[in-house]
This record gives sequence, structure tokens and C-alpha cells, in this order.
Amino acid sequence: MTVPTPVLETERLRLRPFTDADGEELFALMSNADVLRYWDSSPWTDRANITRFLDKCRRVSEEGTGARVAIESRSDGAFLGWATFGDWDEDFRSASLGYVLKQDAWGQGYATEASEALLGWAFGAFDLNRVQSEADTRNPASARVLEKLGFVHEGTLREDCIVDGVVSDSWVYGLLRREWDARSASSATAA
Repeated sequence: MTVPTPVLETERLRLRPFTDADGEELFALMSNADVLRYWDSSPWTDRANITRFLDKCRRVSEEGTGARVAIESRSDGAFLGWATFGDWDEDFRSASLGYVLKQDAWGQGYATEASEALLGWAFGAFDLNRVQSEADTRNPASARVLEKLGFVHEGTLREDCIVDGVVSDSWVYGLLRREWDARSASSATAA
């Protein structure tokens, strides 16, 4: 089942499929050690990662297992980062959510805004029961994003990542369809 990567617009953001033209911005983001200090892999050093990443974006869409979207500013088209809805498991009706933004985009609510749009699309496009996300325990800002979206902290994976010799723990967060539906209904009533 092919699932076309969506184009989504929020008040301030546009989420869209990646293009080859995004390569340099993507490399700058994914090679930044400060940005990736809580990521589950090392910063990129090889430009071939651009091609691998973009190929994976197309493959995810073609296989119908999710979507990777570039996040850009609606006002000026500036590349801010990317988000992913992936690991769709049709049997368990579950998937995962992730995001990474440039440093100058931190603390402005972009991760929450982009993730909310991507989740709205995903809950509509897939027969989802559960979305999971993880945050490094040294990254409380990411945990706050997930909590704002309605995710519930479910536990800690102890020493689950080793990146460049650094061992770290991850918090596990889950969001169920019924929680998303209740949140969406409450937001619609408030508007």
C-alpha cells in the first residue's frame, strides 16, 4: 500500500515531502553535534547520508509504512527541520513519531506544532491504535513537547543507546487513539 507523503499546513509551518534540493540544509542539520547530542546516532560526516536519507523517505512512502516530512516556515520557506511518522505495524496498529529541528528553531513551539499536524494526518490515514515516541532522559524539552501533545510517560529504557561511547537512557511515551480523539474533540469544543 503506497501512502503519499502529505503536505500539511499549520499557522506557521508547512510540512512537505523532501526533495533533492533539501540536501544541503539536511546535511547541515544532521551533521551538527549540538543538535544531535540526544539523537540515537552520530552526527553525519559523510555526504552520502543525504542520498540514503532521501531514498529512505521515498521507500517509506512507497511501502506505506509512514512519512518523513521537511518542516519549513510558511512565512519565508526557511528549512527548520524534519519530522517522521514511521514504523507502521499493521498487525499491532502502532507506529512511532520523531522530530529534529535546527537550533535557531528551538523553544518556539515548532516541534509541537509540526508533530500535532503530522499526528492528525497519521490518525486519519492509518488505522492506528498507538503512537510511541522516545526522548533521551537528558532532554526534558523533548519530553515537554510529547506531554503537550497528550503523550503519557510510560517508563524508562535503561542504557538503551550507546552513541560514540556515551551510554544514555530513554523515556518511553505513548499516545492512544482514544486519547488523541478526546484531545481533538476537546480542542474543537474550545474553538
